[in-house]
Amino acid sequence: MARLQGKVAVITGAASGIGLGTARRFYEEGASLVIADLQAEAGTAAAAEFGDRARFIRCDVTREVDVSAAVDLAVAEFGQLDIMVNNAGIVGAIGPIAKTSVEAWDTTIAILLRGVFLGMKHAARVMQPRRSGVILSLSSTAGILGGLGPHAYTAAKHAVVGLTKSAASELAASGIRVNAVAPAGTVTPMTASAVTGDVNDEEKTAAAFKATSPLGIAAFPIDIANALLYLASDEARYVTGQTLAVDAGATTAVGNGAFHQQEPTILREAGKRG
Repeated sequence: MARLQGKVAVITGAASGIGLGTARRFYEEGASLVIADLQAEAGTAAAAEFGDRARFIRCDVTREVDVSAAVDLAVAEFGQLDIMVNNAGIVGAIGPIAKTSVEAWDTTIAILLRGVFLGMKHAARVMQPRRSGVILSLSSTAGILGGLGPHAYTAAKHAVVGLTKSAASELAASGIRVNAVAPAGTVTPMTASAVTGDVNDEEKTAAAFKATSPLGIAAFPIDIANALLYLASDEARYVTGQTLAVDAGATTAVGNGAFHQQEPTILREAGKRG
């Protein structure tokens, strides 16, 4: 194991949900961690869980000074930054587009897109002199197809895919790989709150996601963390500019497969068969 032995990672939004699951998975594989999150109590507890190989810093990803400080902490405490995971996010503005307030829209875009831009910017700042590193960002199936998330969320997650490709095209010359992961609905406190109104109701949340999964299973943070681990590791050394959908086939299995269930034949013009 130890696929990240000796590596240093900054993970935003790592106090809970996918971020915490990723921190645990990276730690198991040998990485040292900077837990960057607005949730001070939960973030401090997460860092304590990982002992001497972790530090917590309070970080609002919409503030450049906070993101820069998280990157600088990794370098100051562990000597380098090898992996940046831009994970922090919210569901954000919901409701009809004709009734969405500009303020709610701007707040959502700031967290989901500006936060990713700032993570990329400051990771590149310290990675380029070393000519190595990996930058990973969280998009969503709502960043691949329309209708799977609120308007602002969908716009931001589509933009993450585009920014990933754009940054990858520049940073490849510096030996830096830039990729994204696009999860389908994943069981976390944030999605539990959105689905059931109760941040702790994982059971009903999992059942809701299972009902819409082509594979008939729900995703948990470990499923997304494993994808991020692959992209962070040297196993993905030839992969950059890509968005990996971790969605049980949801973005490639639209429809109910009705044509696959019929008797084999050929449908011809004017309704003729055979």
